[in-house]
Amino acid sequence: MPDRTLSDGRYELASPLARGGMGEVWLGRDVKLDREIAVKFIRVPHGVPEQEHVRRFVREARITARLEHPGVPAVYDVGTDADGRPFLVMQRVHGMSIADLIAEQGPLPVGWTAAICAQVCAVLVAAHAASLVHRDLKPSNLILQPDGCVKVLDFGLAVAPTLADFSRITLSGEPVGTPAYMAPEQVEANLSEPATDLYALGCTIYEMLTGDHVFAGSTAYSVMTQQVKEPPPRLRSVRPDVPAALENLVLELLRKRPEDRPADAEHVYQRLLPFAADLGQLPGALQPAGTASPIPMYAELVGRAWRKEQHTPVPVEAVREPAHPEAPISRENLAKARDHARRLVRESRFGQAAEVLGELEEQTREIFGDTDKDVLRIRYDLATALFEGGDYRRAAPVYRALAASLTTTGGGSSDLLFDCRVKAAICDAMTGGAAEALEQLGLLLAERRDAYGDDPRTLELRKQIALLQLRSGERKAARQTLTGLLADVRRLPGGAHPSPAEVADLIASIRADQTETNRT
Repeated sequence: MPDRTLSDGRYELASPLARGGMGEVWLGRDVKLDREIAVKFIRVPHGVPEQEHVRRFVREARITARLEHPGVPAVYDVGTDADGRPFLVMQRVHGMSIADLIAEQGPLPVGWTAAICAQVCAVLVAAHAASLVHRDLKPSNLILQPDGCVKVLDFGLAVAPTLADFSRITLSGEPVGTPAYMAPEQVEANLSEPATDLYALGCTIYEMLTGDHVFAGSTAYSVMTQQVKEPPPRLRSVRPDVPAALENLVLELLRKRPEDRPADAEHVYQRLLPFAADLGQLPGALQPAGTASPIPMYAELVGRAWRKEQHTPVPVEAVREPAHPEAPISRENLAKARDHARRLVRESRFGQAAEVLGELEEQTREIFGDTDKDVLRIRYDLATALFEGGDYRRAAPVYRALAASLTTTGGGSSDLLFDCRVKAAICDAMTGGAAEALEQLGLLLAERRDAYGDDPRTLELRKQIALLQLRSGERKAARQTLTGLLADVRRLPGGAHPSPAEVADLIASIRADQTETNRT
């Protein structure tokens, strides 16, 4: 008999598989489709689900569900239990975690370490292209299946962050990550970007090859302080048989500044490939040698076809799509389509909203032209749907193109142009370009102040700049920005946004964090 059920009995939960700071995972069965599942319950603040927390969870589930990769467990469903606690229904994964493999067998062979981590890199390439950062990559989140395939777990918590999220984390004092694998920018500013995952991968490779963490300590703060300040030990001083080139790669992954690490996960993948050789057996973890497995069989042929495709030019005629003239769209139908897309956004169905708006933009541009007022609003709605859905890489060029059109034609309001420029910079910050974003926002702030003084949008921009400074580890600059902002919002009439209390809380959080760091 099942311990409990969900969704009117569709999901039967058998037993808890794992518990941690972020929630718990149960094994179960989807009765309707008669298949094994894993159900993850996400921990909610104070144990009491709030409407905003549930809404955010649904948004995150929908964003991560778009990550389709054989190295990531599929997301099947999302919901809330009888107590209102949100849960995620996922593919059940069979295999052994890399953490358990290290505990059982000690340091792993160089070949298998490279092979496993190269697969992880392939997953990160797909995730980072979708503006998703894992934020908690570690051996216990990597599962080696009996056929040698690797699954990366906990992408259900690896949602594209927002500045609002960062403000919430800063105020709550709840950093995301595990100290032994946290990059310096995570420790200092709760910053998570693609390079943050690469740092965690460096910590993981080191542990796989040595059986030990890069840094160890009696407290979490001790470990995090070392992540920020101490150079990592050289890998070959602990394990001399590791090739020098592999040691150099690990040291590059563990560099303190994100911009000093390898360019991206694909670059790391290519450098790991030469070491993924001489793969012997891993007793107890893999199927016996010679056992046929459909997944590797399939992957081998896909690899061959892909390599052939790269060297076979495809005639232009073969990829040219036939023209299908669309019926002219009326203003009335345009309004209905926009209302439909906005409803999808309100329901957190961002991908579907972006598809609707993308098709609508293409049609209306041809009929009404780029500078038409309705077309400009559709382009803005499209950028917003991508932005709210965490797809910052696609949103940024849409915002920039729209800002250029507004600047050239003078169409739309000044507030619309301002918002496009701010959002484009934030997109850059969320995909690893915080320094460039701060520069752009600084210029925009000067322009805005000259034109409007400290109006509500200017004040909000100053808060966003402070949050980006925190994300970049510029705590002194952030504190100065917030101190000046606090003085200004206090002298304004009531109802100012951001509120004096919000700004004061941010300043207090910086002071408290600095005090704790000094103690360690």
